[in-house]
Amino acid sequence: MARLIRHDATGPKEVPPQTKSVWICMCGLSQNLPFCDGSHKLARANEEPGKCYVYDASRKNVVEVQEDH
Repeated sequence: MARLIRHDATGPKEVPPQTKSVWICMCGLSQNLPFCDGSHKLARANEEPGKCYVYDASRKNVVEVQEDH
């Protein structure tokens, strides 16, 4: 079953281990889940506040834009 999952984050979450930080995707658009690949940068630049963006299964293309409720 397909699901529309709301992501409000516009950047990754840092998980700081003892030697090197790990960045976890919080926007849902990474092609390397659960790790951040920088995809949020395009979303942040192209998405308008107050809108809900629906992406295709590849998480690369917007297929629908709705008013945020």
